[in-house]
Amino acid sequence: MESDRLYHGQLGVTAGNVAYHELAGRRSFPAAAWRGAWSFARQKPLGAAGVFVILVFVFVAVFADFIDRGDPNQLNPDHMLQAPNSQAWFGTDNLGRDLYSRVVHGARVALLVGFVAVGLATAAGTTIGLVSGFYGGKVDLVIQRFVDAILAFPVLVIALAVVTAVGPSLRNLMLAIAFVMTPGFSRVVRASVLGVRQNLYIEAAQAVGATTPRILLRHVLPNVTAPIIVVATGAIGSAILAEASLSFLGLGPPPPNATWGSMLAIEARFYITTAWWLAVVPSAAITFAVLGFNLFGDALRDVWDPRLRGTR
Repeated sequence: MESDRLYHGQLGVTAGNVAYHELAGRRSFPAAAWRGAWSFARQKPLGAAGVFVILVFVFVAVFADFIDRGDPNQLNPDHMLQAPNSQAWFGTDNLGRDLYSRVVHGARVALLVGFVAVGLATAAGTTIGLVSGFYGGKVDLVIQRFVDAILAFPVLVIALAVVTAVGPSLRNLMLAIAFVMTPGFSRVVRASVLGVRQNLYIEAAQAVGATTPRILLRHVLPNVTAPIIVVATGAIGSAILAEASLSFLGLGPPPPNATWGSMLAIEARFYITTAWWLAVVPSAAITFAVLGFNLFGDALRDVWDPRLRGTR
């Protein structure tokens, strides 16, 4: 009986210690996250500025319906081409529409295209890169020749051809941008896989009979995640710029949808000498959005790439 009580007492103490450490770990997680964020901000102030810009645009895109100043497509012929004032913060366009509301709703389109297109390109490019880099041989040769054929053409030319063939719409625009970005992701993943597959733990997994899909998902993919995240972060800015370029050429979401590129094409191009705000405001939105993602991507690259630590 005495030994039973002693055993159960020790078991209770052990369980209590485990519960205490788990609770302490949960409580310390927010503090550790804040310390990590503060350390990142001190080491990479430009990266922190990029995060701030990204968060601002995400907030604007998510709450566009609450922070706008009315319907972005509402025509008001009595207030055409008004300069920025207390009633129209960013001025009005040639149809009397409030430019602030149109820029706010344009942020939703830009970020939607950026995140969805890059997400699709990341998934497709990662799959292609894993298969190409891990199997090698003829599989790698065939895949890389297709990749080379796509990369031989300018990105915008391929996107133009794809959207023109399937028709201009928001969905087709995202698919076209994802298609032209996939080869770049596959090249980055393939290069990382070629280095990872030489490690001993891959040979050990193969020796114990692990299947190829299991090795790719459990041992290879986690070790190539960092470069994927870095490339994806910077690629969002490129996707936003591509969306603006295609919308400028009339291959984006059809009117009257508010997009930054269509604002520059339809309104600013004809009134740039008489209404400067029609060109400056959408251009500034595109510039800051792309700059924010590029700064954050560069900071992540500097933090996660050991070859660049301490160089800046």
